[in-house]
Amino acid sequence: MTDHVTSMLKTYPKDLGGVDKEKLAACIAACFECAQTCTACADACLSEDMVAELAKCIRTNLDCADICATTGKILSRHTRYDANLTRTVLEACRTACQACADECNKHADMHEHCRICAEACRRCEQACADLIASLG
Repeated sequence: MTDHVTSMLKTYPKDLGGVDKEKLAACIAACFECAQTCTACADACLSEDMVAELAKCIRTNLDCADICATTGKILSRHTRYDANLTRTVLEACRTACQACADECNKHADMHEHCRICAEACRRCEQACADLIASLG
């Protein structure tokens, strides 16, 4: 997926204002990957026998998925870029990923889908942090 993201960034007709294209592409890809993984994890949790015990995990998965998908979309738009809005959205995404990874880790020993989700969330959390740091 990163190849498609990078290709699209290269075709943008204007300057991206000094944004690190590699970090931007990695973050966009991580956001969409995390959104899909969190959605799938929530669905898997709903199929578990102990679904009531996974209610917080399901809610956190779905919140994280929505925030990651929105962040990926916002990062994919460059016309009339607003650095303050971008930084705020990235912070929210990083926070959501951290919370989701923490919650999924509580269930990772019993549910493989939670372990996989926690890993995707950590990758997205790091990608957001890396892009924030590159924004200055």
